[in-house]
Amino acid sequence: MEQYDVTVIGAGAAGMTCAIACARRGRRVLVIEHNRAPGEKIRISGGGRCNFTNLHVSPTAYLSKNPRFAISALTRYSQWDVIAQLDDWGIAWHEKTLGQLFCDGSAKQIVEGLVGDMRRAGVRLELGCQLRRISKQGDGFSLQRDDKSGVQTRALVVATGGFSVPKMGASGFGYRLARQFGLPVEETRPGLVPLVFDAGTLRHLAPLAGLSVPAAVKAGGMRFAEGLLFTHSGLSGPSILQASSYWREGQPIEVDLLPGQRPREVLDTLKRTLGARRPGVALAGLLPRRLAAVVAARVPEGRNLADLNAAELSALAETLGAWRLAPIGSKGYRVAEVTVGGVSTAALNARTLEAREVPGLYFIGEVVDVTGWLGGYNFQWAWSSGWAAGQVA
Repeated sequence: MEQYDVTVIGAGAAGMTCAIACARRGRRVLVIEHNRAPGEKIRISGGGRCNFTNLHVSPTAYLSKNPRFAISALTRYSQWDVIAQLDDWGIAWHEKTLGQLFCDGSAKQIVEGLVGDMRRAGVRLELGCQLRRISKQGDGFSLQRDDKSGVQTRALVVATGGFSVPKMGASGFGYRLARQFGLPVEETRPGLVPLVFDAGTLRHLAPLAGLSVPAAVKAGGMRFAEGLLFTHSGLSGPSILQASSYWREGQPIEVDLLPGQRPREVLDTLKRTLGARRPGVALAGLLPRRLAAVVAARVPEGRNLADLNAAELSALAETLGAWRLAPIGSKGYRVAEVTVGGVSTAALNARTLEAREVPGLYFIGEVVDVTGWLGGYNFQWAWSSGWAAGQVA
């Protein structure tokens, strides 16, 4: 039976980072990946350029039952450490918007950098490997592959990700393993995902399909001001993706089509200056014509802006600044960028990512109940948590 000091399950951003850190400390390390290539989510992320971190990373950009859990790892291995690593690999990068950092070239460069570092550190990478059974054995763990060959390891690091992007092989393996060893798992749901609406709402929004506008979206007590995209099934775009991680089924969302402005004051000004025009025509100076027409549709036909009384103006202002829409669901894990929820942080040591009640067992990356905002935050959690576990496993 093969013997290792550390076995990492999952060759993604977190798993490979952890393996490198362990091997550099002199550990004999095995990385097991069920896909036939490492770093598949890295490769496809950011349109193939990998939004690898964000200049503005801070613990406030993460959703977790324990919002303080991520602080230790994020501060000890920060975005500046990731940037330094890419510079060391000779990978050129640029800032896009809102502190989002992307490779100038292909995301494959990052995968190649990680694989190269693993090779130089002496990590063994095993691809296309399925595990049949994992059990605690003495001071370590016993793993059995599908071909019945076995591995004994002192430490076991679970970096299997969540349910998001199943075409890349995502599954609930890590959650099942956590439950097997008695660790609680917080409820999981798709995050950073487009929202969908009922047929009646979609008929109302149909003229807007394909339209993208700046907007602020509020859900679950959080507000995000970025682009919004109307689709044939509902709403997407950065503001919706951000809000989706906080949205819960049965709750409405609020859309502000004039972020940074006071809608009622805007309408009062329009009434004074363009009162003889139809509301849709007057609003077309502020919004795309199609959107202006949909917003103004609640005003009775044949009425000019000057004809509207105070209550009608207030109702129109509410649509502009706090348009309440009720999603019936999301597009699901198939297109979700992340999984919200996961292995409970209450069961893990925040500094080491080790299970409190199972010595030698670690959970890192997306499988943990730590979910970042859109824009490189989730990759940063992967790098940081992988590095933190790699200092002690």
